[in-house]
Amino acid sequence: MYAEERQQAIADQVISRGRASVTALAEEFAVTSETVRRDLAALERAGYLRRVHGGAVTVDAVRSGELDVTARAGAHPDEKLRIGTAACRFVPSDGGSLVIDAGTTTIAAAARLPRDRSLTVFTNSLSVASTVADHPGTDLHFLGGRIRGITQAAVGPAPLAALGALRVDVAFIGTNGLTEGHGLSTPDIEEAAVKSAMIAAAHRVVLVADSSKIGHEDLTRFADVDEVDVLITDEGIDPALSARLSARGVEVVIA
Repeated sequence: MYAEERQQAIADQVISRGRASVTALAEEFAVTSETVRRDLAALERAGYLRRVHGGAVTVDAVRSGELDVTARAGAHPDEKLRIGTAACRFVPSDGGSLVIDAGTTTIAAAARLPRDRSLTVFTNSLSVASTVADHPGTDLHFLGGRIRGITQAAVGPAPLAALGALRVDVAFIGTNGLTEGHGLSTPDIEEAAVKSAMIAAAHRVVLVADSSKIGHEDLTRFADVDEVDVLITDEGIDPALSARLSARGVEVVIA
């Protein structure tokens, strides 16, 4: 296969699948990783894709825009349902404390919290708070602050101060993007600060993210991959990436 044919095939694969890894491409086309990286560099210069750590994504994968809660709720609903259900395996069996981030996948997790044990729940999400409010035996605390209408999340000094005084058993965290190089990221700087504080406040960090978020990078990094204990996602994750995350100590759960 000529280089031009291989590069066209790589571009078609990234466009159709949304992303591709250097390792997988090298195996598929029986070339070295260095050759693939040169191909990706050429394709990036031509505007076909965007290189990221370990591979490439579509040109619109690095986003600066942000969808509201209603728009995001309609994306990948089946995956979010399974991920939210799987997340509840990590709720302490004898009760305990949780902090739940804003986001549509974290809302799915909140809706499935077990009702057979006492829980103390902290959240900065209006949607999560309304979902959990009627749970029997749940002591619900809303982390106040300025509400961002687009995500219905409280941000600013108030939630940061509250989280700074907490040490909870488990944090359920959402993300807009996840790559090995950029870590976990989100468009808004203030929301990123709250997410970082939630992670710092938790003994165990459970990231809930469907595979459409994996391979994407957003404006503000709020955590490194190594700060995550568990990633719950769907079968769309690249198996090679899943293996690398596992090797770094992240428990990957396919819901």
